[in-house]
Amino acid sequence: MKTLKFAALAILPALFVATPAQAGEVFGGLYVHDVDTFLTIAGVEDGMDVQLGWRGDRIGKTPLQPYAFAAVNTSGNTNYAAVGLSAKFGEQFFVRPGLGIAVHTGSTKGYQIDGNGKLEFGSRVLFEPELGIGAQITDRTSIEASWVHMSHATLFSKQNPGIDNLGVRLTFKL
Repeated sequence: MKTLKFAALAILPALFVATPAQAGEVFGGLYVHDVDTFLTIAGVEDGMDVQLGWRGDRIGKTPLQPYAFAAVNTSGNTNYAAVGLSAKFGEQFFVRPGLGIAVHTGSTKGYQIDGNGKLEFGSRVLFEPELGIGAQITDRTSIEASWVHMSHATLFSKQNPGIDNLGVRLTFKL
């Protein structure tokens, strides 16, 4: 129940973003949680992340699009939600970098405790860079492989374990 409340609160900011007549797009995906990369202390938590989000239309003539999403971990580990801006470069095949701010339900301790099965992030608020590479399937549907990273860049403690999640998501234009 706590996880459902977290997910509902995480999507709430998207309801207050002003949009023109078009409503943007929604996306959903599955991610491998806490993947081992050179950017993180990995393999501490397990499970899959189920992600659901919204992306607004482009801001003016820029490629920038606001987004908000929440991800719930299937093993009861760290859940998170993020808001930020992404940009889409390309049409049939595209690259989508993004940068946001995330909040999470994991530990905020400033040091990693080995063997406890949890990541100690050092802060409740984290930076959330991401990168997607995708393809347009139909006029309204696309698919993308995506990487989502979260960390505090050693701003809030000397140790910064960070977390990388890799997955795939489907996007549907509204």
